[in-house]
Parts: sequence; structure tokens; C-alpha cells
Amino acid sequence: MYKRLSSVLFPIVALIMIGAFVWGYRESQMRKEVSLQARSMSIKAENQYQRAFHDLSFHMDQLHSQLGNAVAVHNTSHAMHRKCLMNVWRITSEAQNEVNQLPLNVMPFNHAKDLLSHVSAFSYQTAVRDLDHEPLNEKEISNLKTLYKNSREISKNMHEVRQKVISKNLRWTDVEAAPGSQTGPKDNTIVDGFKTVDKKVEGYKELDWGPSVASIYDKRSVKKLNLPVVDAAQIKRNAAQFTGKPESQIRVQENGKGTEWASYTATLLNKQKPVASMDFTKKGGKLISYQDMRAVGPKKATRNEAVRYASEFLEQKGYTGMKPVAYDESGNLANITFASLQEDVIVYPEKITVRSGLDNGEVIGFQASDYVHEHTDFRRIPKAKLSLEAARAKLNPEFRETYHRKALIENELSKEVLCYEFGGKINGSIYRIYINADTGMEETIEQVKDSDDPQATAGNI
Repeated sequence: MYKRLSSVLFPIVALIMIGAFVWGYRESQMRKEVSLQARSMSIKAENQYQRAFHDLSFHMDQLHSQLGNAVAVHNTSHAMHRKCLMNVWRITSEAQNEVNQLPLNVMPFNHAKDLLSHVSAFSYQTAVRDLDHEPLNEKEISNLKTLYKNSREISKNMHEVRQKVISKNLRWTDVEAAPGSQTGPKDNTIVDGFKTVDKKVEGYKELDWGPSVASIYDKRSVKKLNLPVVDAAQIKRNAAQFTGKPESQIRVQENGKGTEWASYTATLLNKQKPVASMDFTKKGGKLISYQDMRAVGPKKATRNEAVRYASEFLEQKGYTGMKPVAYDESGNLANITFASLQEDVIVYPEKITVRSGLDNGEVIGFQASDYVHEHTDFRRIPKAKLSLEAARAKLNPEFRETYHRKALIENELSKEVLCYEFGGKINGSIYRIYINADTGMEETIEQVKDSDDPQATAGNI
């Protein structure tokens, strides 16, 4: 009996023991692998942080050097100013990228980051303009001298931090782990060093960067509308007037209450089901977007029908003097861009994009944020100093022009400039080229999405 029982149990016990051994061995190996992977990732992160920090320190030295070059040359050395400023822009762009690679969630460095961003914008905006016609002014030269002095101090502080990191063999991963550690970092040298740099930058006098740079950081928002704040009841009336439906079918919700982005969303209901949505500004109750929620069927309408329906829709809703300037089609939907027309000039800052369903060509939505923020009853249009023929002479001889017109655009310096817009083809692609009607410079070039529609020209309608 015992022999029989042992002959049955022994193999079972043996299998269990072997299984337990194998499981324990695999668990041990898995823990080792996880530990090795974690160690490998930690080493990789540390190497990345070290590289980013040393590169940042190097580029701060370079920034100081290039700013020194810019202030060392004569005020009339426009070519050298352009070269130095482009180098400053390149270096600050690289430095910004390196700052973003560091674990700055535990280190205040916002003021230094803002300074790098402003220097980058200032150097680029200044370098790309025509310095022969608009050289550096006294304020800009003064800015460069101040930045040169400040960058020397920042560079010196970064070197001090770097020397301490090397001499004490400090690890950036310890800094990164500090927020989750109850004991805190073993050494605060890195954190304290960056705090010192940021505190000094905060204390620098505020520079006047000029309107072109300021416009980049001066966020366009509804708070700029010089209009009184409206309540939900007024939004309901506005939505009812726009849709032609009774107020009882409209539900209004406020978004971002207490913030500069506060707005309203009005929803049109049909038997308690939403059929359309509209967004309004809180200041003035201006409609900035509309979306019809109907399902769009298979494509049947033509391009011309969609443009006609869109034009009629805008006219009926009170957007007069709008001209279709671009057409883009995707599946059974069409996006048609309109812009204000004034004195035979297309005013691109005042644009509206209309979406049409190509099952019947009717409008199912539109976006009017640019129009709401930029529209004025009368905009001063400058006179063109350059003739059409003189502007056309600036084009590549291989460019095959299909249309031309005058256009007011906002250039890279955030300035409104009058241009000759030329549409056409070159190298097998469709382009719009904007030639400044004053200087003859190419302000911007846009490649237009190719269209399978045989009626389509270079985005011109």
C-alpha cells in the first residue's frame, strides 16, 4: 500500500518541486532583466541630460560670442549684421531645444526660457528684413549691447554649475527623481544653480523688442474685441436670428468662465436632438463658427455649385463684399476660403472658410475667427509703388502664370503689406507667389494642393 502510494505521490511531488524551482528561476531572471532594463534606461536618460546640459552651456558661450560680433561691427555693416543675427537665431533655437530636454519640472527656469524665446524671435525678425532699406536702429543696437552683457553673465553662471556637476560627479536623474523622493535630492547644486540663473534673468531690465516681436507674444484673443460682454440670453437671440429658428429650440452653454477665452456654445435642437452647433465670443456675441450636424451623402454637386451656395450663404448672413479665393475638396466635402474685397484688393487677414456638403452643395459649416478679429469697416490700402510688369519680372522665367491680382497679406514680421499675388505652375506643382508691391521682394510662397478637378487653376476661383 505504502509503495503504491509513494509511487504515485513521488512523481507528483517531484514535478511540483521542479516546477517551483523553474518558476523561481524564471522570476529571478525576469527581475534581473527588469533591473538591467531600468539601469540601462537610467544610464540612457542620464547621458541625454548630461549631453543636453553641456550642449546648452556651449551654445550660451556661442550666443555671447555672436552677440559680441554683432555689436563690434560698424552700424552700416548690414551684411555682417544679418549674418550674426541669423547665427544668433540658430544658436538660440538649439539652446531652446536643449532646455526642453532637461528635467526642468523641478527647476524654475521660465524667465531664462522666455529670454531665449524673445532673443530668437528678435534676431530672426530683424535678420529677414531688408537691412539695406531698414537698418538696425539705435534701440535695436542698444538691445544687442544689453543682450551681449547679459549673455556673458548667464554663460559664466552656467560654467560654474557645470564645474560643480563635474567635480562632485552629480547625476541629473537624481534631480529628476527628487519630487517623488521623501528625503529629497542628495545634492541641490544643480537645482540651486538653475534657480540662480533664472533669478538673475528675472532681474534684467525689460527690453523693448519692437512691435513685430511683441505681436508674436501678444496673443490674439476675444479680450481684444472692444465690445461689451453679452449674456446667454443675447447669445440665444443671436443664434435664433442666424438659424431662423425659435429661441425655444436653442440651448446655450458658457465655456471657460472666468478666463480670457470665455465663449458661448449655442446648440440648435430638433425634438431634443442636436442638429447644429454655433460658437460665439463673449465680448460682442460675435459668431466665430457654425456646424450643421447632418450626414453628408455621396458626391453629386459640382465645384461651381458649391461655390455658388457658399457665396449666397455668406451674403444672406450679412457677410458682404466677400470673394472666394481658394477651393479644396476632400471626398464629399469642399472647403472654400473667402476673403474681403476692398478697392480690387483681396484682404487676406479678413478671411472665412466655408464647408459645403457635395451631396447637394449646401453649406454645413464655417469658421470665421480671422474675420471676427481682423475685420474693420474700412481698411487703409496702400498704393502700389511697383507696376504689375515690374513685379512680374521678379518671377522665375519658368513660372507659368495662370492669374494675378493684388492682395493684402500679413508677412513674417506681422506687418500688413500690399502684394501682387501670382498663381501658376512650375516644376509640375501649383504655387501662389506674393511679390511686395513696394520693394519687389518675395514676401511668401505657397504650394497649392493639386486638384483632380479639370476646372481648377492655381487655387483661384
